[in-house]
Amino acid sequence: MSTAQPTKKTLRWLPLESNPEYVRDLGVPAPWRYADVMGLDEELLAFVPQPVHAVILLFPCTPKYEEFCQEERQRIDKEGQTVSSNIVFYPQTISNACGTMGVLHSIANNWAHGGLLKLKVGGVIKTFLEKTINLSPAERATALEEDTTLARVHENHASTGQTATPNLADIVDLHFVCLVERDGHLYELDGNKPYPINHGPSSKDSFLFDAIKVAKKFVDRDPENLNFSVIAATTAEEEDY
Repeated sequence: MSTAQPTKKTLRWLPLESNPEYVRDLGVPAPWRYADVMGLDEELLAFVPQPVHAVILLFPCTPKYEEFCQEERQRIDKEGQTVSSNIVFYPQTISNACGTMGVLHSIANNWAHGGLLKLKVGGVIKTFLEKTINLSPAERATALEEDTTLARVHENHASTGQTATPNLADIVDLHFVCLVERDGHLYELDGNKPYPINHGPSSKDSFLFDAIKVAKKFVDRDPENLNFSVIAATTAEEEDY
């Protein structure tokens, strides 16, 4: 897979809170929803509604993390990695868009290539995915920059969160990444990285536990920082849990 990155733009969105229930406005029908993961210990994972189709991690971007990313890229560029052709990856060229990027990756990789997720015909996200699914990653990034409808949904929900509406110029040091299972492997999808990261074997049955192992590595790199949260994309009916 090419390591070429699209050029970073000056386009900036309002930061989105860790509450991506705005997917209904994107055209994602129930029962697809996002549930909080209350803890990373195995006994607490038993309370996560199953099945889980994606995990989104919110974490702080610290110097330790930036250093790790550099080392990770050098290792992969040298040793290579296997990435399924069925993985759908969108580079992030818009500042503060990582919340939407996490949701976009979770939806795209459960819709594309015969995925289980059925989207609203004519809805915002289905229209965007159909337009971009056969493009290169760089072309997808450009398409996202130019998609005013998706940007408007993002902005509407970013400005109606529980906390005070941030300023477009705000520097945000928190970041979202998405973890998905595809073709027997666990992938990290972070639009700030040049490519998906293969974290090794996984399966639909073991996915949640495998994803949490990856999440724990993020926590272990900055054990004194408490700004971590995890949400799980699930199709379990709310009344079932």
